[in-house]
Amino acid sequence: MDEKTEIGPLALASVRDDVIAQVEKSVAAGAKRLTGATKIDRAGYWFQPGILASIPESAPVFRDEVFGPVALLFRTDDLDAAIRIANDSDFGLGSSVWTREAAEQARFVDELDAGQTFVNAMVASDPRLPFGGVKRSGYGRELAVHGIRSFVNAKTVWVARQEGAEGAAATE
Repeated sequence: MDEKTEIGPLALASVRDDVIAQVEKSVAAGAKRLTGATKIDRAGYWFQPGILASIPESAPVFRDEVFGPVALLFRTDDLDAAIRIANDSDFGLGSSVWTREAAEQARFVDELDAGQTFVNAMVASDPRLPFGGVKRSGYGRELAVHGIRSFVNAKTVWVARQEGAEGAAATE
C-alpha cells in the first residue's frame, strides 16, 4: 500500500519460485544478469525486476515464457536473425518491436508469429481491440467484437424450399 511502490510482488510463492528457477538455470547456462532478477527477502512474493542478456539457446528463458518482471535482451546483426529468434518459441502472446524504419516495421508486423505486435510501444491490453495469443499462448481472442463472439453460440438454420429448389441458409 506504499504509494511509492511502482511494481508489486508476484501473486504466489510458486510463481516467484518458478521465475527464480528459470533465471538461475539460465544464468548457469551462460546468460548474463545485467541487473536485478533476484528474490527480494521480505514478507510476500517479491522479485526484483531485472534484465538478462547474452542468452544461449540452452537457457530456459530463450524459448519459454517468463511470468515475472524479467526483460530478455537479444542482440542481432540483422533483421532476419531478430525475426528468427523472436519466432523460435512455442509461445506467441505478444511482441514489441522498436524501429524507426518503415520497411522493418512492415516486416516485423508481417513475419512475427504473435497474437499482437506493438511497434514502438509496449504490449498492452485495450478492451477495444482483440487480445490473445498463438501457438501455446492460447487460441481465440478476448475483448472487442472478436472476444464477444467467442461467448455467443451461432446457430445455422437450413430451410429447404418446396419442390426441390435450392435451400436458403441463415444464421442467428
